[in-house]
Order: sequence, then structure tokens, then C-alpha cells
Amino acid sequence: MSDFTPNEMMTIAAARALKNDDVCFVGIGAPSAACNVARLTHAPGITLIYESGTIGTAPDVLPLSIGDGELCETALSTVSVPEMFRYWLMGGRISIGFLGAAQLDRFGNINTTVIGDYAHPKVRLPGGGGAPEIATSCGEIFITLKQAPRSMVKKIDFFTSFGHGEGGDHRQRLGIRTKGPTLLITDLAVWRPDPETREFTVTSLHPGVTREMVQETCGWPVRYAASLDETPPPTGLELGTLRDLQARTAAAHQRKT
Repeated sequence: MSDFTPNEMMTIAAARALKNDDVCFVGIGAPSAACNVARLTHAPGITLIYESGTIGTAPDVLPLSIGDGELCETALSTVSVPEMFRYWLMGGRISIGFLGAAQLDRFGNINTTVIGDYAHPKVRLPGGGGAPEIATSCGEIFITLKQAPRSMVKKIDFFTSFGHGEGGDHRQRLGIRTKGPTLLITDLAVWRPDPETREFTVTSLHPGVTREMVQETCGWPVRYAASLDETPPPTGLELGTLRDLQARTAAAHQRKT
């Protein structure tokens, strides 16, 4: 299994960042795939929580939405959405929030609301849902995103979920006590915020990726760590687990239609 796609590398690199004792608030899509690959490989004890109130869920297939029955059927417990947000999330009981983005800036601020002017948008997106609360109340935030100039932008069109704001200590000045975005994993690289400026900096390039490829798909001047690593390629176990999960998911959704 030496051949893999950029999206597979992104998902597996994201999965590796999760630990066995994490309590993780999972977004739909790439975050969900990464979290479940982690659960099925190196982190079987991870607690996955979805916005609909399912705690400790262990789905056999990836959900299409937070309302997918598979989540409730395999959860250790299901609580009401108000309890999920008031007690679990805002009570500081969730260590990792895993989010995606339509637009992202260099300080980890996320837009999932509109592209263009709010009153007359080019595209109206699904909105924030619980993401704004996740971004401020989870211990730290991981973000997955496919790189493109339209998604990694100098200035986002709408602040849906607050990252590091204008950079530096902006979160602290607003009274937000959590760490905010600590990791960005794209289909090309691994990024982490600079300790002082909080601007995302490339710390690792995925196999076969060049600095030029990263810059061509990013809307701001890319900064690189002094010691730049290469992301280890997926192992046979990681790739097999991801592909089996995706195959089960595709088969299950075909049966439903």
C-alpha cells in the first residue's frame, strides 16, 4: 500500500495527532474520518462526541450528518443538545475540537457562513452550528483543510469561529482561556501556530510536496519552521483502516438510497 492520495495523507496525519485519552468533539467530513481512524488504530480509548449529544460513539461507518442513527446506536450515552453544550463543552470537559473550514486565515479564524458580502453573498454556506462554541470552549482546536487559494485566504469574508483573531494574545485579551487552534493539517503539510505571533507555520511537508506547491495554494506568504520535517507516509495498517472505513460507508449509504 505504498500509493496514497493527498486526502488520505491528510486524514491519516490528522488521526496521528489524537491520543488514547482524548475527549474529542468531532466535526462531520474529514474530521470524522480522522477521529475514527485514530479510534480504530492507535487510540482505541478515545472518546468521540458529536454535536447531536452522542458520547463515546463508535460508528462502523462514517455519518452523513450529526443526526445519523449510527452515532446514537453505538454511543455509550446520548444526552440533550443543551446538556452537551452547557455541561460537557462549556464545562471544559472536552480536550480537542476537530473542525473543518470553507475559508481559513493565517491565524486560524474560520468562515463557514458566506463567501462574499453577507447581505449579497456569492455562496451561502451551512453556517456555524456549534463550531463557534467549540472553537472557544474546547481545550484546543485541530483543523483539517484541503489547500486552495480560495480556502486559505488573507482575510476571511465572515468570522464564524474565532481562532487567534489578530494574532498574539488576542484570545487572552478577550478573556478566552482555551488554547485555540494548535494544529492545521492540510493535504500538503502540517502547520502549527508560532508561539508568539500565533500565525500558522509549516512544520512538516507531506511526501513529495515542495514549498512551491504549498505557496501556490495559499493566499498569504507562507512561513516555515527553522527545522522542517517530512511527514511519515501512511503505514499499511493506517491506509487499510481508512479505506475499509470508507468502503463500508459507501456501501451503507448505497443501501439507504
